Amino acid sequence: MTRIKRGYIARRRRTKIHLFASSFRGAHSRLTRTSTQQRIRALVSSHRDREKQKINFRRLWITRINAVIREKGVLYSYSKLIHDLYKSQLLLNRKILSQLAISNSNCLDMISNEIKK
Repeated sequence: MTRIKRGYIARRRRTKIHLFASSFRGAHSRLTRTSTQQRIRALVSSHRDREKQKINFRRLWITRINAVIREKGVLYSYSKLIHDLYKSQLLLNRKILSQLAISNSNCLDMISNEIKK
């Protein structure tokens, strides 16, 4: 039987894994099996945390809007503002509203007063 030399494909795959895991500590950056497991775990965590980041930013925007609205008038709240926005068909998302709340709270106050009428 003739001798079969293994190709470079497996070595190339392992090199890619080691390059990805080069910043990990200990065996997680040196051993192929553990670095493969850590790579999978890192990718899963990054996907999960991207989703979590969207949730956290939306929560932050809502908090900022609510704080500015409640400063101006105690009877008016965030939920009433959003409800009135939808009723008046003003399409302003929460990110824009929170930027208005931080940079120019008077503008947000004017918008809420117009919507109330």
